Amino acid sequence: MSGEIDIVRNPRARRVRLSIDPTSGRARLTLPRRAALNSALRWAEEQAAWIAAQRARLPEARPFAPGASIPFRDGALTIDWAADRPRRVLLDGERLSVGGPIEALPRRVETWLRRAALELLREDTAVFAERAGVEVSAVTVGDPRGRWGSCSAHGAIRYSWRLILAPDFVRRATVAHEVAHRIHMHHGPEFHARAAEILGEDPAPARAWLKRNGAALHWVGRGA
Repeated sequence: MSGEIDIVRNPRARRVRLSIDPTSGRARLTLPRRAALNSALRWAEEQAAWIAAQRARLPEARPFAPGASIPFRDGALTIDWAADRPRRVLLDGERLSVGGPIEALPRRVETWLRRAALELLREDTAVFAERAGVEVSAVTVGDPRGRWGSCSAHGAIRYSWRLILAPDFVRRATVAHEVAHRIHMHHGPEFHARAAEILGEDPAPARAWLKRNGAALHWVGRGA
């Protein structure tokens, strides 16, 4: 079982700690810098029942499959697949029309979602950057598990493409947060006040939504 446990040495940790990553389901064993690895691993392996119970509580995997409903902005889309249709993914109201080989369906759907996310996030970023009076050098998307956005000192902002799966107010608050980092590269009171000003409303509801539902977004498109 040790191969299924990620080992993390954390100099700030005061004790051995076992946890489950809510975005991947992997077990993580965190150890202080000088803690003995072998004894910690033996203890972790004795917690198999606890690990299984925690994994059973994780969000349900929602693979991209024919007939599946996936969250999309303020609503949901149903994947409508037929082998004899064109391979290009098309948005038709609340349906995603997809053709081609079934084995390529998940990749096609994710590629479409990534492109839609990038286009929308670029638009949002441009609006908020103009409002804030700052410049953003580049906007890209990825699939990080630990954060929804990041802003470099050079002005490049990178977002999780999975923000397209969240309600619009959550995505916009995330964009305003990252744009505010073009002014303050920290999370002090001045930063939070500026982020709220840029957004034009209280970002707390968006943060609360991500805290409650963010992990589930990482299970969208994942096989059972």
